[in-house]
Amino acid sequence: MADYKKIEQQLTHSLGLNRRPVAVAFVDEAASVPKFEGMQPSGCSYWRLAAEGRSFYTEQSDHQNCVIGAHTHNIQLPENKQKELGEKLGFMSEIGYIRMEDVAKIPQVPFHPKKIVYTPLSDAKSTPDVVIVAAQPAKLMLGTEAAMRAGISAQLQALGRPTCMAIPAAMAGGVTASTGCIGNRTYTGIGDDELYMAIPGKNLEQFCEALATIVSANAILSEYHQGRKAELTR
Repeated sequence: MADYKKIEQQLTHSLGLNRRPVAVAFVDEAASVPKFEGMQPSGCSYWRLAAEGRSFYTEQSDHQNCVIGAHTHNIQLPENKQKELGEKLGFMSEIGYIRMEDVAKIPQVPFHPKKIVYTPLSDAKSTPDVVIVAAQPAKLMLGTEAAMRAGISAQLQALGRPTCMAIPAAMAGGVTASTGCIGNRTYTGIGDDELYMAIPGKNLEQFCEALATIVSANAILSEYHQGRKAELTR
């Protein structure tokens, strides 16, 4: 298994992370971590808890307060929650937040998950499906370039709302950037100057190897461009 403690340290240093990267894994059984106890308003609220250092798993019932997140995670909803999903999407369409024809384009996890494990990356006990990082745009530039160098970029425009669709998008297509959404920013407390990147766990070592090269190359290029700027600016 990969050394996730070392990888978390590298990501934190290279991308200037202010919060810990979060490992997300869809599993049938989760004996290595405790069951989440309590209630949260959204699926992405669990990202915040894991970034703060907690390790736990959730079940489908833990995601029913956020029917949009349940939709992206392909969580089966009872009839009353399915009705709520339709009402919420209708409300968002009415206020101009989404267009109903866009709903079918939202990525979903390709199966109905039984349990979802959330941990700080360094505490991951197996290969996560996706690792979520939040960083400033200049640092995510490095991550995007690393993904391109490694050949694992999703080659998509940066995703927007809902933020949680970045997880299935990364699982299906590779490293994915997300600008976040107002719900996620409210529930997680992510900074106004931060964006997201979702990295497939299976590609994490490959990504980090390319990231080291990209960080070094950008340091050299920064000096080069600063020299040109001084020389050619009149």
